[in-house]
Amino acid sequence: MPCYSIEGVVPVIDPSAYVHPTAVLIGDVIVGPDCYVGPCAVLRGDFGRIVLERGSNVQDTCVVHGFPAQDTVVEENGHIGHGAVLHSCIVRRDALVGMNAVVMDEAEIGEASIVAACAFVPAGRKIPPRSLAAGMPAKVMRALSDQEVAWKLEGTRTYQALTLRSLASMQEVPALTAVEAERPRVAAPDVKPLIATKRG
Repeated sequence: MPCYSIEGVVPVIDPSAYVHPTAVLIGDVIVGPDCYVGPCAVLRGDFGRIVLERGSNVQDTCVVHGFPAQDTVVEENGHIGHGAVLHSCIVRRDALVGMNAVVMDEAEIGEASIVAACAFVPAGRKIPPRSLAAGMPAKVMRALSDQEVAWKLEGTRTYQALTLRSLASMQEVPALTAVEAERPRVAAPDVKPLIATKRG
């Protein structure tokens, strides 16, 4: 994977983490145990420190960066959806930042909260624990239900399992030129979108 030191500061990746070979890590980046960093994610620790704590995931095309002398932290079991941008902020334990959301400087996403897809969390905004925040700018819409908190944790466990699956079997291969007979499917877990969970 593209991994770069700057001014002698080298990224750290725990051996139990999986970082996709197309992700880019620069400088003061610390990827903790059981983490997942997806394809084309960029973690730029060339100004401030970036920390992914145990079991957190940063999915494909996310950008994580920060100002000098400020840490950008995703705490344990934090879940950062596809295309999200984090800048000098803190995502507390068990929180989720949805796809293409932006979390700005000195914002804090409270424990077990969810930031909706495409939301914009302004600089300095504090989202309380177990809250749903949505909109541009993001506002607290309501408290999360136990079902929603459980759904989020199930999704994060799915990414922790993907870390193990990727470490065990992901490899670069040439593409096939035709679909083979009785093509197998990947052995993904049975996880459903929140809307399907609510219907059930």
